[in-house]
Amino acid sequence: MTSVFVSGTDTDVGKTRISVALVELFQQQGLQVAVMKPIASGCEMTGSGLRNDDALKLIEQSNLALDYHVVNPYSFALAIAPHIAAKQVNEDIDLAVIKQCFSQLQQRSDSVVVEGAGGWLVPINDTETMADLAKSLALPVILVVGIKLGCINHALLTVAAIKQSGLVLQGWVANQCEHNDQAEEIISTLDKMIFAPCLGSVPFLSEQQSAAEFLVLNANQ
Repeated sequence: MTSVFVSGTDTDVGKTRISVALVELFQQQGLQVAVMKPIASGCEMTGSGLRNDDALKLIEQSNLALDYHVVNPYSFALAIAPHIAAKQVNEDIDLAVIKQCFSQLQQRSDSVVVEGAGGWLVPINDTETMADLAKSLALPVILVVGIKLGCINHALLTVAAIKQSGLVLQGWVANQCEHNDQAEEIISTLDKMIFAPCLGSVPFLSEQQSAAEFLVLNANQ
């Protein structure tokens, strides 16, 4: 595997934490790793323009000097669904632009970790979803499952949709984004029902702690 698309069962399930951890793991294998957050809502205005915290965390972990606008070509101030945020500022999200930015990153690195926004079928414009973005990049997918009430249904529906898309589900990660007394049973159930391997179970961590030590992933897999 040279690059990967990180999706989630929902928003706020820990995609960025796991994406940063994957970058760290690839770096440990001696790879030059680029990062990408193609679409980001909930950005803050800075002296350099709109900036997204997730994208900045990914850039910070990367061992390459990356242009922010290539990492995050579409950034929106409001923390709402991307297609709605784009319409409010009269902007169209174009997959061709994202593919061009991805190609630039790919040419400069051994691996690119691409983090999606929201869940698998979040719309990005009137006709396309985050799934179409993943398909346009033709990357294997790693699914982050936020271990919380309702996640079994969300995870199995997302796994089915990824399979239907024709993309490879490389594996999934159980991320305990909140305290849950049933976490062990939930993860055990998912492990039995998801056909792809579990790449790790990440406990509830503080903001500063890395999830890399809880994951097992071979970049050449």
